[in-house]
Amino acid sequence: MMKFYFLLISFAFNAYSQTIVNVPSVDYNQLHPLLHKKSDHVQVVNFWATWCAPCIKELPHFEELNKLEGVEVLLVSLDFPKHKQKRLIPFVEKNKLQSKVVHLDDEDENYWINEISTTWSGALPATLIYTQNRRGF
Repeated sequence: MMKFYFLLISFAFNAYSQTIVNVPSVDYNQLHPLLHKKSDHVQVVNFWATWCAPCIKELPHFEELNKLEGVEVLLVSLDFPKHKQKRLIPFVEKNKLQSKVVHLDDEDENYWINEISTTWSGALPATLIYTQNRRGF
């Protein structure tokens, strides 16, 4: 009986200690204001996906940038919508990403890719860095 109580308490503490990860899905119209924030901070917006090996390799660098004062990092996942629950959220949880993460769920990439940058082909990874006065892709 003592083992049963021990297991019950262990499961309760484990469930309590797990953090619920919130990765909102947005379309381009909802993402647009996040790409044009008026702030004194340097804004770093990284477009990535869990299926992109170079993207995964550079994520720790963005996590380090996110720790710096005066820098805000936004990680925009381009994972397929059907992979959000099975791949994206578990990846964010497992890697304990501290940067803000959103999932771009907008099928009209021919429109929004050019809106983000006319020089961007849509290839991943891609990063937009901007301040109030300068913008670079």
